[in-house]
Amino acid sequence: MTITAADIRREVKEKNVTFLRLMFSDIAGTLKNVEIPATDEQLDKVLSNKAMFDGSSIEGFVRINESDMFLHPDLDTWTVFPWGGENGAVAGLICDIYTAEGEPFAGDPRGNLKRALRHMEKVGFKSFNLGPEPEFFLFKLDEKGEATLEVNDRGGYFDLAPTDLADNTRREIVNVLTEMGFEVEASHHEVAVGQHEIDFKYADVLKACDNIQIFKLVVKTIARKHGLYATFMAKPKFGINGSGMHCNMSLFDYDGNNAFYDTEDPKGMQLSETAYYFLGGLMKHAYNYTAIMNPTVNSYKRLVPGYEAPVYIAWAGRNRSPLIRVPASRGMGTRLELRSVDPTANPYLALAVLLEAGLDGIENKIEAPAPVESNIYVMTEEERKEAGIRDLPSTLHNAVKALQEDEVVKAALGEHIFVNFVEAKKIEWSSYAAFVSQWEIDNYLDLY
Repeated sequence: MTITAADIRREVKEKNVTFLRLMFSDIAGTLKNVEIPATDEQLDKVLSNKAMFDGSSIEGFVRINESDMFLHPDLDTWTVFPWGGENGAVAGLICDIYTAEGEPFAGDPRGNLKRALRHMEKVGFKSFNLGPEPEFFLFKLDEKGEATLEVNDRGGYFDLAPTDLADNTRREIVNVLTEMGFEVEASHHEVAVGQHEIDFKYADVLKACDNIQIFKLVVKTIARKHGLYATFMAKPKFGINGSGMHCNMSLFDYDGNNAFYDTEDPKGMQLSETAYYFLGGLMKHAYNYTAIMNPTVNSYKRLVPGYEAPVYIAWAGRNRSPLIRVPASRGMGTRLELRSVDPTANPYLALAVLLEAGLDGIENKIEAPAPVESNIYVMTEEERKEAGIRDLPSTLHNAVKALQEDEVVKAALGEHIFVNFVEAKKIEWSSYAAFVSQWEIDNYLDLY
């Protein structure tokens, strides 16, 4: 469905929209916004791509002498938020960022994903679909309204009320998402106490990444309404599962066919040559793109054995222990699922990198290694080495070093984003490395 400027002007009046959020994402994946009154004058400015903001105020964007940036709204992202107030409704538009010279800004993650999609089209594919599975935790707030690490339930996988006390919160999140146009496919309690998952239908990758950003905003907003704090942090509590964001990916050709599906597959998995080559690209670059999929120090507390998160670079069909698996659905639903991604990843950067890694596999005919259908977690180190199974990076420090060695991944980010991402992550690691944790106090203070 295409939304026009006339549609937006009409809805502003019909739904009494008084404020408009012009939203965009920074390099870290944080959703930012400039809020303006929805007057006729300001609406004219927005719809003619003349709304401006100070780019020097956003970390990793531009220097102070290059600060003027323009916001070009994607009209198809028009959203009226269901939580209006006495002063009228608030609506939003997701924007691309342009320079004062009218050029797409190289540091805009959304614009960078569009660049990868143009490459995809040149290779011969019409669309790249994404079905994300973001997980999150709900924690209680203290009397000051600050987040605690106290969960509000003792539920487990697929439990329901009264064990799952967040049932009503999750249900309202689903209702709000549905009202906003999301097609929610499932909502349930996850494995860990306080952990939840809401899955929404796949879409073309740009819309799916937009949906992830709006989804996070909705979850946090509704949680607050219920006196809870929602976090997409990868591993907020020791000793329980962390939160992932599995990414289900598929390419479609210009005839509308799933390019990953082939009933004549001689290997018997009904995967096409394209799928195997795309998989080969994902596997080849997996170690090096981990910093983008898992971009925080905390991300690597999730990527450890024993908590269902992938630790080893391998792929399989039904086996859920490897990095990549091929879900059972075939036909239009044929897809590859990358299981390492966590919800702290910037979705635009993550999917640009994954698409370019897969396209590298297709263009250079990179062969995927043999699948590993046995449980990798019970293999010895020698058995994994014999099977050619490599570990994922164990720290952000190692992941960032590996990122800098991969020309395909660097090109997928573009020079501006790559340089600023690496600089930010080096600062993050240095800060973490210098910090004295409670674990160190508990283990060393009395011993020495």
